[in-house]
Amino acid sequence: MSNRTIYSLFISFCCLTAFAADGADPGAAFRAECAKKAATGEDISIPGADGWLFLRAELRHIGVGPFWGEAAAKVSKASSPEKADPLPAIIDFHAQLKAAGIELILAPVPCKALVYADKLGGPAEGRVDAVHQEFYQQLAAKGVKILDLAEAFTKEKAKGPLLYCKTDTHWSPYACELTAKLIKERLGSPAWLKAKPGAFTITTGKRTITGDLTDGKGSEELPVRVVTSADNSALEDKTSPVVLLGDSHTLVFHSGQELHGTGAGLADQLAAELGITVDVIGVRGSGATPARVNLLRRAKAEPAYLAGKKAVIWCFAAREFTESNGWSLVPFSSVARPAGTTP
Repeated sequence: MSNRTIYSLFISFCCLTAFAADGADPGAAFRAECAKKAATGEDISIPGADGWLFLRAELRHIGVGPFWGEAAAKVSKASSPEKADPLPAIIDFHAQLKAAGIELILAPVPCKALVYADKLGGPAEGRVDAVHQEFYQQLAAKGVKILDLAEAFTKEKAKGPLLYCKTDTHWSPYACELTAKLIKERLGSPAWLKAKPGAFTITTGKRTITGDLTDGKGSEELPVRVVTSADNSALEDKTSPVVLLGDSHTLVFHSGQELHGTGAGLADQLAAELGITVDVIGVRGSGATPARVNLLRRAKAEPAYLAGKKAVIWCFAAREFTESNGWSLVPFSSVARPAGTTP
């Protein structure tokens, strides 16, 4: 057992002890149990009840406790200590976009095990993500707009279809649909959002997938809301005022191939809700630093690119706060333009 694993278990034990003393956090015991499960065995997935599979790295993330400030370097898998803390990178990105007249909405995808804790022996009701809530409060205090998907998902999970694939690391098509509606609600009706009535067609159906946690040996069927453009054009647009930025959660059910088809991902659902196509910058890896680097590259290659942007939706798996390769500052000052200026 590595020193970092031992430290993670120690932190989880300390959190459990502290919260148990006053009963303030009913999820502490569950998070400590996640740390134990993550530290035992080598398989990428950990089985839960009723055929559910959970990513080991996600359980490790849940179990480490606070992951910002002084604790960051001790619990993060970042390549160097100075890249371990996600807080400065997110605040800096927000500030740079704001200076360019671009709104940032941070939409971390909650850990599947924190929403469906009961499938791993945790509580069936209520929130068990106190650590994440505290982190989001830190960001909100700095002016960062947070879309608290865990709150919505916890309320919704007993009502509608599954919010996550049982056998895959990603969320479900229904979660993409729900998230798109929440993003639309958060954006409101700004003057720049010029919806195109009748531009998209919606159909419903079923889709069978082979989850990436099954080693190619299992499948599951999911309900889908499929969005298509009325003129059969692509559901991505580089000139869109809205950028969807992040990891494979921005690509699943949208980009095809091993990402489970097209037409039902977050980008597609956003098009249906907003009435416009969005610009997608998603990576099949970390949505932490690489996604922002890709945004910077596009801005450098196209001088007028950022001038037309009004909102960036930054969406990635919450486990990346500790499991990514690190949170670097990405300077946009050389390409971003102050609000109100023209190229």
